[in-house]
Amino acid sequence: MSERHVPRVDQPREVRRRWVRRPSVMSVETFGVLSEKFARFMGTPSFLIGMSVFVVAWLAWNTFMPESAQFDPRALNYTLLTLILSLQASYAAPLILLAQNRQDDRDRVQAEQDRVQAERALADTEYLTREVAALRIALRDSATRDFVRSELRQLLEDMEEKGLEVRRREDGGQDHAPGGPTG
Repeated sequence: MSERHVPRVDQPREVRRRWVRRPSVMSVETFGVLSEKFARFMGTPSFLIGMSVFVVAWLAWNTFMPESAQFDPRALNYTLLTLILSLQASYAAPLILLAQNRQDDRDRVQAEQDRVQAERALADTEYLTREVAALRIALRDSATRDFVRSELRQLLEDMEEKGLEVRRREDGGQDHAPGGPTG
């Protein structure tokens, strides 16, 4: 059995020689950038106004000028103008589609980057949530600042009460036995 070489998706293709060489005047990227500029320009008001002025001038010249000066007579239904506009449309449509495809590729890459960033943010948020929960659990087992303060206040109050009782006894003992103990 002959083994057939199946190209793998995870490895780059081997460079093959082409029978017909592609002209190296313009790279694919340069052509794409130029098509985007062209598509962007065709959507501007200046292009639409300029094209409208061109068509109106063409029609006016070939309608109102003497027949000897007309180069695209009305009698032939402005055939040359129709051909020019068809040619312009036939080049514009693929260039606009190419520009849209390039924009779709950029949008796809941006969406993937946004998805990765959102996943990272979600993972960070989940991690911080777990850490906060662990801290809350740990704080339940340990004394908080307010708890320690309340305990210290209670101890201080207890000590003050006992100190007052001791003083009262001392003061009370001296009042009852000024001459000493009686026996």
